[in-house]
Amino acid sequence: MGTDNDGNGTWVDLDRGIVSRKIFVDEDIYRTELERIFARAWLFVGHESQIPELGDFFLSRMGDESVILTRDPQSRTHVLLNTCRHRGMKVCRYDQGNTSVFTCPYHGWSYSTDGGLVKTPGDLYGVPQYRVGYREQLDKAEWGLIHAARMEVYKGTVWANWDASAPSFEEYLGGMRLYLDALLDARDGGEGGSEVLGGVVKWRMPCNWKFAAENFAWDTYHSPTTHKSAEIAGVGPGGEGQERHGSTHRNQARRFTSGLMAFPALGHATITGPPEVGAEAWFPEFPNDPVVAEYFKEVEARRRERQKGKVTVTPGNGSIFPNTSFHPWFPRTMVVWHPLGAGRTEAWRWYLVDRDAPWEVKDLLRRYYMRFSGPAGMVESDDMDNWVYATEASRGTIARRYPYHYGMGLGFAQPVENLPDAVTVKASFSEEGARAFYRRWSELMNDRR
Repeated sequence: MGTDNDGNGTWVDLDRGIVSRKIFVDEDIYRTELERIFARAWLFVGHESQIPELGDFFLSRMGDESVILTRDPQSRTHVLLNTCRHRGMKVCRYDQGNTSVFTCPYHGWSYSTDGGLVKTPGDLYGVPQYRVGYREQLDKAEWGLIHAARMEVYKGTVWANWDASAPSFEEYLGGMRLYLDALLDARDGGEGGSEVLGGVVKWRMPCNWKFAAENFAWDTYHSPTTHKSAEIAGVGPGGEGQERHGSTHRNQARRFTSGLMAFPALGHATITGPPEVGAEAWFPEFPNDPVVAEYFKEVEARRRERQKGKVTVTPGNGSIFPNTSFHPWFPRTMVVWHPLGAGRTEAWRWYLVDRDAPWEVKDLLRRYYMRFSGPAGMVESDDMDNWVYATEASRGTIARRYPYHYGMGLGFAQPVENLPDAVTVKASFSEEGARAFYRRWSELMNDRR
């Protein structure tokens, strides 16, 4: 556990369900997070559908680093640190595009993306005054762009890691993979098949990144209070009378009866229960749009047939440690909470659809996604109010003397059969997910290797 240097005990005391306010506002703690968490963890970078053509690139982030996701002529993907090896200027300043070379606008050093005359994309390709200024003594092979140490493409999503000794992506996910599959697989239960719908929604918030990440790590407790107005308004994809995820009250109740899942050794959590045979999903009704209604009716029938007798999971929101969260159903979305400081976060949200869905379906979901979440959505604005004030409240001279309580459901978690890294609580409300998040956070913060 981290030690509170102000003498107020420990930063994280999970035996009592106590977390110090200091970890949300202290800049030294934030800098340590970058070194011990974000430099070692698997981080979500983007989706292959954002770079469909050879030479395509997408500008992303890993922690506080700018990175380039690019596709080479052999259709391989690469994750490159977006900084010139000469004086550090960004070599890519466009959000997305297609190119055969990245050129630094400061002194003109250029780097290959196509592997043409050099062996690997990212290698130093051209250097102004190479003959006169450098006397041809600069070893270009030593000064290429920095590649992520590890990279994995999983059902279209691209993940990367700066730590060459890190566990494999599969080990890192553990049993949480089943819940990520619920997001990435087709709505009819087929393997994969997702694509990004439109661009990436980005916004900044004056809050600590951990408040946002833990919100998706099993926090069902806030929904009846924080999102009450959204439920009353009926903002579900099918329109009036539906809840915000497109479910009915009957299905919403079913969603939580099977329990909640956490992975204490890994830091992941989700607000749905253990795997089961023929786990249910819920599809909203679309009475005002016959094309969309017929599509989801057919999709639901195929899904039920595919899942008959198979062990699957009910889709539910979750967080993959440290800073990737997702809604797997309605809306179907991933969001990364990029840390910019102890009290600043930049959120990036991707929306997903089935690649082969009709245009009418994609357009309806596009409009629903904008109405639901993001900085202008009915739900995300509720959450931001909470996260921003919680960060402000963590700074107060008097307030910082008093820790936060994370003790709901403490001691009631049970192991899950066939998922050795998982625990579950058979209840609608618990803070076991947040405790799993801070257990892993604390372990890494104390690992000085």
